[in-house]
Amino acid sequence: MTPGARINAAIDILTALAQPNPPPMDQFLAQWGRRNRYAGSGDRAAIAALVYGSVRRWAQLDWWLAACGHEPGPRSRILAFLVLAQGETPNALEDAFSAGRYSPPPLGEAELDLVRRLAGESLDADGQPPHVRGNVPEWLYGRLAEATPEEVDRELAALMEEAPVDLRVNTLAGSVEQAVAALAEDGIDATPGRLSPLALRLSGRRPLGAAAAFKAGLVEVQDEGSQVVAALADARPGMRILDLCAGAGGKTLAMAAAMQNRGRILACDVAKRRLNQAAGRLSRAGVHIVERRAIAAADDESLADERGGFDRVLVDAPCSGTGTLRRRPDLRWSLTPEAVHRETEAQADLLQAAAPLVAPGGRLVYATCSMLREENETRVEEFLEQQPQFHPLPVEGLWAETVGGSCPGQGLSLRLTPARDGTDGFFAAILERRL
Repeated sequence: MTPGARINAAIDILTALAQPNPPPMDQFLAQWGRRNRYAGSGDRAAIAALVYGSVRRWAQLDWWLAACGHEPGPRSRILAFLVLAQGETPNALEDAFSAGRYSPPPLGEAELDLVRRLAGESLDADGQPPHVRGNVPEWLYGRLAEATPEEVDRELAALMEEAPVDLRVNTLAGSVEQAVAALAEDGIDATPGRLSPLALRLSGRRPLGAAAAFKAGLVEVQDEGSQVVAALADARPGMRILDLCAGAGGKTLAMAAAMQNRGRILACDVAKRRLNQAAGRLSRAGVHIVERRAIAAADDESLADERGGFDRVLVDAPCSGTGTLRRRPDLRWSLTPEAVHRETEAQADLLQAAAPLVAPGGRLVYATCSMLREENETRVEEFLEQQPQFHPLPVEGLWAETVGGSCPGQGLSLRLTPARDGTDGFFAAILERRL
């Protein structure tokens, strides 16, 4: 594809994503690639860079467009991104926008004036409000500042970066050393993670589907922060564990490996499609202690006979996903305060439904991939007020027992963040039920 054709594809994708109720951006780009086989891997990567880059910097692009008196839209944002972020010159853009039948329509006079005015400028500029420089809506900036008042700008800068690819070594299939060697045979460079002893971080983005280590179930894609949350559950051989919001099974797989395939895990979710996706992953990993069960709600009648029957109940709660903005930059523009409020109500209901399922002396693990206090500490505080038979366990002691090494936090809950820890944003609290 020519540079102009790549630009045109990016504009078309952004236009489609601007329609009501669009799919997640990563899914849409994957679908686009399957529908447009003529686009090679290099083309798809270049188009994705334009789309992701412009969405990540949307607020700053719109700030510059307003400063130049230009209406924001998919085409104008791409133009501004090409000049401000990629350093394209007006002459180069004029050529790219008129290079053939697959290129975008030629630049108009107003657009030529825009790119000329932006030439030589940078995305950052004096006078940009903090939420614009952080590329989030103003209301979200305020919520993030409440949670991390001294680090909000640093964390937002990290959330604008591309997320790394982390793998978890499946100890049912081999060791970390074996995984590194197997990946190297396929030309994939992997280095140990910073926090999880089973984490490997890839040096770049590489397709893993054909790698021998992946096909053999030796490695599984999982953010290092997610690995730590699963480890803090302290799943042990012979235990009875409920993963109440199992989804596609990432933490289920990690706990099954920690249990050495001995015991029972009941993996539940209201989304049957996501549970079905877990089947292939479980088979590839050699896990056979997991029962998958689709439920209508957290208080589903099918769980009534399981009351007090689990040593561990993991509530990996649906949330705003603000800790995953590196991977899902479009989420920052679709999320609303009303949506966050709905999530907090659902999280409270989940915790109340999970409480009676925990055995005396067992533990309820509450986790989110949110960076907002109202979805994390506030939820736990309110739950403990309503359920005095539970008490929080200090995270440092749990970390020493389950993860090892230096704990990045202290107190009665754990926060992992992109800027400080190099992971997605995660929260976890371990609540023990008194005998």
